Amino acid sequence: MAGPVGVAIHGGCGALRREDLTGAEWAAAREALRRSLRAAWDIVGRGGSSLDAVEAAVTVMEDSPAFNAGHGAALNADGFHELDASIMDGATLRAGGVSCVRRIRNPVRAARAILDEGEWVNFAGEGADAWAERAGLAMVPNAYFTTQRRVDALRTLKELEAQHASHRASEGEKHGTVGAVALDRAGHLAAATSTGGFNNKPAARVSDSSVIGAGTYARDGVCAVSCTGRGEFFIRLVAGHEIASRMDYRGQSLKEATDGVIFGDMKRWDVGAGLCAIDANGNAVVPYNTIGMYRGFVTPQGGLHVGVHDDLALVETLVV
Repeated sequence: MAGPVGVAIHGGCGALRREDLTGAEWAAAREALRRSLRAAWDIVGRGGSSLDAVEAAVTVMEDSPAFNAGHGAALNADGFHELDASIMDGATLRAGGVSCVRRIRNPVRAARAILDEGEWVNFAGEGADAWAERAGLAMVPNAYFTTQRRVDALRTLKELEAQHASHRASEGEKHGTVGAVALDRAGHLAAATSTGGFNNKPAARVSDSSVIGAGTYARDGVCAVSCTGRGEFFIRLVAGHEIASRMDYRGQSLKEATDGVIFGDMKRWDVGAGLCAIDANGNAVVPYNTIGMYRGFVTPQGGLHVGVHDDLALVETLVV
């Protein structure tokens, strides 16, 4: 008998303040979240794999200028986009990732291609771009990823940096990430994450989003996790693996384990952080400790929920 299915996503805990976008812009962001969830649900709900589902969900968000991944990604200190992404299959523990790529239209698809190839886990920089091009993936000029919002954010951060006041930057100006987790009918878990890093980051900086066990982790029978926030802390904590370990070795629930990381470890260091995660029963959580996080999930009963700040709401009920 087929088991339950579930999907959860985040579009980054670096959510802007309500007043920073128009009503139409907020509506467009929520619609992108809904489309991302539908893309994943259309796969797992029909018996497809969780791995395909998380790739599809993240691809939708990479193509939306509302999020800091793909088109709409952050600019580094040199004024270029360097993108990171990874994906992991909880059934086999196979994984793929790319770091500091500049020309791959959808980095999550490159990460998936590396996973499928099977021999390696992570390629970086120009070599990763060249590998993806040889693999036949869609390539774009670096300027494709640029939006006026990111140009403005980079200018603001450089001005604050010159005043030695970078701490005054909002979470939305600093960073953001997208991610997805899913459980399919065969009981397999998967996770994927993609980011442009944080605005005004040093060139060649690698985020947790491309580091397996830190920003992305999945293990069948336990959980799948995708993280968002200041990546250095997720790497130091090995956050994704930490959550799975707390569940597997200490018997914590998904909520206990994720709350311990987001409201305990990360908050202790005053780090803005969030994540989406799902367990082997299809229970999903989307905790964050910032003013907001683009997020959503579909319950095993088909309820599609989307939110940004404290406005998480049932949008529609899908066929199970």
